[in-house]
Amino acid sequence: RNHLHAAGHTCVLKDAFMYESPTEIANLTSTDMFDAALAIHLYKGGRLLQGSRIPFGIIFGGTDINEDIKCEEKHHVMGAVLQEARFAVAFTMKMKELAAAEWPEARKKIYVQTQGIKTMPSEAFDWYRFLQNAGIPTDTQSLHVFLLICGLRRVKDPLYLVDVFSDWHRKDPSVHLGIIGPAVDPLFTCEVKEKVKRAPGVHFLQEMPQDDLHAAVRRCFAVVNSSISEGMSAAILEAMDLGIPVLARNIPGNAAIIKHKETGLLFSNPQEFVLLSKSLMNDPIMEKEIVTRAKDYVKKHHSWESERKVYQNLVLRL
Repeated sequence: RNHLHAAGHTCVLKDAFMYESPTEIANLTSTDMFDAALAIHLYKGGRLLQGSRIPFGIIFGGTDINEDIKCEEKHHVMGAVLQEARFAVAFTMKMKELAAAEWPEARKKIYVQTQGIKTMPSEAFDWYRFLQNAGIPTDTQSLHVFLLICGLRRVKDPLYLVDVFSDWHRKDPSVHLGIIGPAVDPLFTCEVKEKVKRAPGVHFLQEMPQDDLHAAVRRCFAVVNSSISEGMSAAILEAMDLGIPVLARNIPGNAAIIKHKETGLLFSNPQEFVLLSKSLMNDPIMEKEIVTRAKDYVKKHHSWESERKVYQNLVLRL
């Protein structure tokens, strides 16, 4: 939205979950005199723009191309949406190729643009109050706080490491895992809260403003991603930009931005996560090298300014 506002457009954000059908969006766009639309997620957002009276573009989310594509009904809808869209944006070349393999006629309208990253940690953030609110003891000599940042839904699999982390915490009380993010799926969020209540060393944290979250990331030991499927995780890239090591589940979306033992650590099961975490804690030289290379990678490949130019130009096609 910032990119579009900077180019002089008026941009209104709407949550796709608030709408049931393309008719509701058609009513919205005609009542408020919109000129164009940009949908995030080929199925969730795109389906609402089918048969739209205004031109639109699509940004792939990740789960649309990685997961929804396997469902015949969703596949059909997404193909129709892509046919109508003026353009589509994929975060990686691999994502573009997956989409183009399903809908070859759309290949020429799919652009590859990585996510641009800009972090602005709050200077007023109080780390000790944050720890107290989370129920993490602040008097521990060598505290190691791991943060798992995600919208709470099943595909993000935030419970994947809970049992193994809790076992580790019992042996080493200095390690704590905080799970933080919006309750995208309210039922599943209740499940997460219940599980965490019974898991020592694991904490459910309240969602917070982005500048505070960036400040919390800057003070933690490492950022964790345990998703089953991922497009391109902004939380991973933001941690890299803030100079914090990342431990991520070895899935295609994460492996596209993390080179194992170079710009982060990739794990294939919970036990490997613990082993890699311990090696990171015991090897400050490796940690420093990973963090330095990761920061350079983000600067080079995830420029916020480059992203801005691409979206400003694409919107002119609408």
